[in-house]
Amino acid sequence: MLEEDLAFLSAARDDFLQSDLEVQTIRIATQPLLSAADDRSLKTALPALQSMASLVSDASALLSIGPIAHEGGSDSAIADWAAALMQATSNLSFSIRVASPDGGVDRRARRVAAQVMLSLASALEGGEANFRFAAAANVSPGTPFFPVAYHRGEPAFSIGLESARLVEIAFDGTADPRAARTLLTQALEQRLEPVVARATAIARRHSRRFLGIDMSPAPGLDASIAVAIEKLTGLPFGSPSTLGACATITRAISEASIPRCGYSGLMLPVLEDVLLARRAAEGRFTLNDLLLYSAVCGTGLDVVPLPGDIEAECLAAIIGDVAALAHRLQKPLAARLLPIPGKAAGELVKLDNPYLTEAMVMRVH
Repeated sequence: MLEEDLAFLSAARDDFLQSDLEVQTIRIATQPLLSAADDRSLKTALPALQSMASLVSDASALLSIGPIAHEGGSDSAIADWAAALMQATSNLSFSIRVASPDGGVDRRARRVAAQVMLSLASALEGGEANFRFAAAANVSPGTPFFPVAYHRGEPAFSIGLESARLVEIAFDGTADPRAARTLLTQALEQRLEPVVARATAIARRHSRRFLGIDMSPAPGLDASIAVAIEKLTGLPFGSPSTLGACATITRAISEASIPRCGYSGLMLPVLEDVLLARRAAEGRFTLNDLLLYSAVCGTGLDVVPLPGDIEAECLAAIIGDVAALAHRLQKPLAARLLPIPGKAAGELVKLDNPYLTEAMVMRVH
């Protein structure tokens, strides 16, 4: 089945490229492979997961195996297993569900997720293993963004965007939130309608469902969402009016006549956005500010560098706040937190990862 999925993704990528639409990565998200795992089944699954990851890696793709549910055994067992999994693979992601629309906040799951984060912090050099893990709250199947992605049902595909520069262009020359929202909605529709048309044709040709586009304008090292927000507010990110700008972007996304899936909100990943990282180092926003912004946009707390000596109870409390906000607002959020071994708040961290910028470790209190 993986071979068939990889062949489809390769063909779809070629189809998009023929339309001059850039495809940065192809990714496979499985149905939750360990949705009721105990200590023994986790150990048994490790070689099979390693083989899957290797097959997907050979096709230059990424793999997410969905949320892990650990039943029975000790909390530390899954943390140790997670470290072994990350050491055995380089392209595999997974999550732990800490809140769901029906079940609310799972207090044990948030504690287990915190222990996994601490275990992963020392699994690979620099704490980088946590880049491939998140505590997920109310995240639906079909979300294309890793590490929270997973699937349900018949074969399908969705699309994620790196479109922070599109927001910047839409906001250039206007300081009026209403006008900016209209311009962004129009820009999204103009740019994405050909993508939807192409994806729909691909779905029909390959007998797969097209789930839509996660319209979250993810930034990259060469395209900053903080730059776009500062164009609208005229102030450094983190200043008063930042929350309003976040809300403007999210509303523009919701008003676009494009089939949506996933978060379709606003991503503020500190380690993936050069200007965000600089504003954090300047002390212009805090961890709680990021959580506040998540109330009107979304994805929660994303790739945030934290002190290496943070305790499990503190991590669990942070994860619990994200889960509580997601449950209260009935929206998808996640916590992808990176405790950095040997680093204290205010110290510089530079990970050996081409997708991450250098940043200051953020304070927790």
